[in-house]
Amino acid sequence: MKLFIILQSLAADTTMAEGTARESFIDLALKGGWVMIPIVLLSLVAVYIFFERWFAIKKAASIDQNFMNRIKDYIMDGKVDAAKTLCQSTDNPVAAMIEKGISRIGRPLNDVNAAIENVGRLEVYKLERGLPTLASVSGGAPMIGFLGTVIGMVQAFHQMSTAGNNINVGELSGGIYTALITTVAGLIVGIIAFFAYNILVARVDKVINNMEASSTEFIDLLNEPA
Repeated sequence: MKLFIILQSLAADTTMAEGTARESFIDLALKGGWVMIPIVLLSLVAVYIFFERWFAIKKAASIDQNFMNRIKDYIMDGKVDAAKTLCQSTDNPVAAMIEKGISRIGRPLNDVNAAIENVGRLEVYKLERGLPTLASVSGGAPMIGFLGTVIGMVQAFHQMSTAGNNINVGELSGGIYTALITTVAGLIVGIIAFFAYNILVARVDKVINNMEASSTEFIDLLNEPA
């Protein structure tokens, strides 16, 4: 009987603790104070940039595997207009580069190569748009969180210095606990933004490698004897 009462008491304490944890989790943003506002805004910016760039890079990476073969066949058959039309109907960086190269056919190869590289740089710039902001979020969010913690600690110790001998340990520890919330939130946002940034950079690098391979293949095509 006593064992049953003890187990029942422990179960009640566990339920109460879980309810308190849920309440504190919901109230974390409010307990963190005004510093949580920029952290939340940065998290929204990071999520938007990641998904917007993810789909943009995915679209840039999708290209028909036979695209360059069709370009080669058109060029070898003298169907330059058909090759240009194919590039215009294909919406990705590789097609934009090849179209610029086709428009320069007949000029020295150095000029053709320079034109392709210029378009390639512009396309890479478009792909990397937003990535510096995401990198700034990954570094800035933890710093803002730490700033909130420092402000909270200063306030807590100021209350302790003015309280004199009437220091309430519970209130002091509660103030420090509240101050640390901003650091936790900032670190969470920063870590997520950091991994998101590196994922996007890796995908951009794959697209750049594909662009370089296609441009090299096109220049080699123009170097082939007629």
